[in-house]
Amino acid sequence: MALLAIDTLTKADVRDKLDQIFSHYPGEQQDLIPILHDTQAQFGYLPAAAIKDIARFLQIPESYVYGVATFYAQFKLTPSGKKVIRVCRGTACHVRGSAKVLEEIEKLLGIKAGETTPDMEYTLETVACIGACALAPTMTIDDEVHGKMTAKKAAEVLGVPSSSQ
Repeated sequence: MALLAIDTLTKADVRDKLDQIFSHYPGEQQDLIPILHDTQAQFGYLPAAAIKDIARFLQIPESYVYGVATFYAQFKLTPSGKKVIRVCRGTACHVRGSAKVLEEIEKLLGIKAGETTPDMEYTLETVACIGACALAPTMTIDDEVHGKMTAKKAAEVLGVPSSSQ
């Protein structure tokens, strides 16, 4: 399913897309998480307008929908960049220098973990574990794993000059 940029859609377009999603569900509270997944797959995040419509469709408080959406880390309330960088903060990665890798990426992109560059090119996140401990420290760009990272190698992978040279 192709991601749709919410800011390029009219309210009617958003409502049409949500109606398509809702058509697959009977409208019971137990449908909330699958609807949130489908909505995020459609838009790339959970727009505030969509949360209101989901609450209305399921006949539950909007605050409940927000509560569920913010409880689970996979749901995003703001759009992500075209590329999502995840830096592992697990024990093996931490011991082998992931903090320095993260610091370098923050400098290179001018953002902190949890933020997106103003041009919407990159979103930077940290994760508890990527599951590639033998390659520590690791990071991913989208679904591609990059291991044995250093600050210099992070800059090379991103295609920008390192600030620590």
